[in-house]
Amino acid sequence: MKPIVVALPQGDVGLDECDCPLDMDRFLTGRGEWEVEIGFGKGRYLLRRAESEPESRFLGIEIASKYQRILARRARRRQLPNLASVRGEATLVLTSLLPRQFARVVHVYFPDPWPKAKHNRRRLFDPASLDLVLDLLTPEGELCFATDYLEYGRLVEELLRSYPGLEVERHVGEWPDGARTNYEAKYIEEGREILRLVARPTPSRADLHPRGHEELLVGYASGSDEDLSAEVRPGTA
Repeated sequence: MKPIVVALPQGDVGLDECDCPLDMDRFLTGRGEWEVEIGFGKGRYLLRRAESEPESRFLGIEIASKYQRILARRARRRQLPNLASVRGEATLVLTSLLPRQFARVVHVYFPDPWPKAKHNRRRLFDPASLDLVLDLLTPEGELCFATDYLEYGRLVEELLRSYPGLEVERHVGEWPDGARTNYEAKYIEEGREILRLVARPTPSRADLHPRGHEELLVGYASGSDEDLSAEVRPGTA
């Protein structure tokens, strides 16, 4: 597994130079609210938002080194002081690197649905890992999700709706600001159906999804800490 790298406007930083969880206010100037995109691809959405909203701060997480480097170069070339990115596997970054409840919005658009049954555990939206995504949100925050893989989208919707203390709604039509990724722009042009969801935590949100809690207990009962880690921290979507 490649090491986690944090790309800042002034250069890259390794984990050995960071405190974990990260002190987010040390890395980007200003006091604006944070938004996070998990799996940003070439970074179209983050670049556009960072340019148009200099008072806000943005963080992207991407496992593909090539795309993470593209975003870092473009952000520095455009001299965007409010945009940072992290190269790393999403659940590892969420588990070990980022603080809780710092982001007003978390964006997840067109993640790999891992359609084969044997790969389902690699999905980011899984009962055992969904809490990692939701824990990024401030109490007033929201999660925005979109996919063209409708079967997977319905599974994500069911998972979110079954999470205690989470309000979920389908967003009908395009986002107010239009297509947010290159995939979305392409699919809109093709007339492909897209499922969009918005989820918001309530004060009664549970720490774990009920099924994730069951898996935690099963992993604990099965024996070793290694087994438990594998059960609770699956791979990313």
